[in-house]
Order: sequence, then C-alpha cells, then structure tokens
Amino acid sequence: MSEQILSFSNTKKTKESQRQQFLRFVLLPDTNLMISLSEIAAVLKIPFGQIIPIPEMPSWVIGVYNWRGEIVWMIDLGQLLGFTPWYQQSVVASNHKAVVIHPSSQDRKNRTSGDLVGLIISEVNDIELCDTSELHSPPASAVTPDLAPFLRGYWIKENGDIIVTIDGDAVFAAMPKE
Repeated sequence: MSEQILSFSNTKKTKESQRQQFLRFVLLPDTNLMISLSEIAAVLKIPFGQIIPIPEMPSWVIGVYNWRGEIVWMIDLGQLLGFTPWYQQSVVASNHKAVVIHPSSQDRKNRTSGDLVGLIISEVNDIELCDTSELHSPPASAVTPDLAPFLRGYWIKENGDIIVTIDGDAVFAAMPKE
C-alpha cells in the first residue's frame, strides 16, 4: 500500500513540474502571446526618445536602451514575427512597453553585457499557469514563415482563448551577430 501512495506522490510531483508560469501579452490588433517567466528579466515602460537607433540593423531592431547600466537591444516583436510593425499601428504611444528577456538558464553562466533583449509589445495582460504538456504544435499551413522559427506552440485556455507561446532563445538566435 505504501508503494501506491509513493507512486501517486511521484505522479503528482511530475504533473506539478510540467506547470509553468507565463506572461501573457498582446500585439495589436488582437494577437495574444505568452513567454515563460523564467526567460523574463523585467517589464518596462520606456520613453521613445531613450531608445538609441543603431544603423545598418534589420528593420525590426529598433535600437538599444540603457537599463541599470546594461545594454538592452530593443526589437519590434510584431515586425519580427511577421505582424504589423509598431510604427504602422494606429495607437502609437510616447512610452513603449517592453518585456526584457535573457538567455535560458543553461546559457546564463556565459552571459555578457548586451545579452538582454527588449520585446516591444502593445500591452501586458496577466500571468498564466500552463501545463506545458498542453502546448500544441500548429499545422504548418496555419503558421507564417516569419512566425514559425519563434513558435514554441500554442495553448487553448478553458474559455477557448488561443495563446501563442514564443521561444525566447529563438529570438536571441535571430539577433544580428557583430
């Protein structure tokens, strides 16, 4: 009998370990996305004038921002993923919302200055607790070539909302090399 209790306890532990917290946010007009909290360093409001443009970068690289003495590369996540660029959106604010991400935990040991990326987004919504075994791979026909490399999967909430899950390490892999 104690083996059954132990077995149940291990099953419960495994189930809990598959649950992760994700930050849910929006890209205009109505795209819901989320990224694992373990990849996030901060969520910031940044005045537009404090982002310094860097010449000869892809159009989705807006520039750099000094955050607590560290260089953060600011990117237009919408444009990178093939959605409407921030400058073409009807609601352009003087402050940008940015989710600052860092490389995954296994890469943090080798972290250097400039290893932070700020994802310019429309709005931050909430924190979601998601069982990662419930993430689905979309059919290839439903994903644009721009979005595919950054997609970890999608999650269907109990209320029917679909939330696209972004892979932060894929964003780092897309960054221009010096």
